[in-house]
Amino acid sequence: MIRGATRFAQVRARLEDFAPRPGWHSWLYEFLLFGFKQGWACLFGALMLGLLMATHLFYPANAPLARYDLLVIGAVAIQAGMLAFRLESWGEARIILAFHLVGTAMELFKTAQGSWLYPEPSLLRIGGVPLFTGFMYGAVGSYIARVWRIFAFRFPGYPPRWATWALAAAIYVNFFAHHWLPDIRLVLFAATAALFWRTRVCFTVWRAERWMPLLLGWLLVALFIWFAENLGTFSRAWIYPNQAEGWKMVSLAKLSAWYLLMIISFVLVELVHGRREVE
Repeated sequence: MIRGATRFAQVRARLEDFAPRPGWHSWLYEFLLFGFKQGWACLFGALMLGLLMATHLFYPANAPLARYDLLVIGAVAIQAGMLAFRLESWGEARIILAFHLVGTAMELFKTAQGSWLYPEPSLLRIGGVPLFTGFMYGAVGSYIARVWRIFAFRFPGYPPRWATWALAAAIYVNFFAHHWLPDIRLVLFAATAALFWRTRVCFTVWRAERWMPLLLGWLLVALFIWFAENLGTFSRAWIYPNQAEGWKMVSLAKLSAWYLLMIISFVLVELVHGRREVE
């Protein structure tokens, strides 16, 4: 056993050493192992979503501690617990912090513009943004960092680093600038396709390496985040203007925003993790 390995790494090593019978037994085992690893990579985000739903359904409205403040305390406790029990590495925690800062800056601007709002009072906030929101962005960073390591990602056909940084910077600026200038989202999608159309993400679930187009992988993760956002707004942790009178499903148009955010997230994690690629 590797000294200092997380508890998940120890469990994963045992599962990967298991040898089911050949044929459909192996295929089924690999599928189940894929689900287990994905679930573990989502652990931080899943716990946060569970906290949002539990406080929405069961937390008293007249409690002396505001719900949003409880969410901040809960998010910090989850982070501390994952580190204390070695369910997460310190490197992954640093990535979460980076996403927390980037996400909070975006939240401050977007709430000031009325893009969405946090309808409940709280003390632990900056302007109109409760401090738990940064952890929601951190959950995205946590997932990408963990899934990158767990599945031993590598990226044949990856474009030059400077080009990916420039694209991520343009996407981030457009999130702000489109409130005053023309929205260049279609241009950014075209640039993304031009840069990454040859890029594959190669991953290992068990013994054989699999692959898919990286553009498709981003879409699948963005779709998952869109589903999670519907749960978040259902719990009224935040709401869009059209949900003020009651919950409605988040528009599918938001999927494009999450797709672009995936690119920013990916580039940030790549700066920390590095990449393995075959030209």
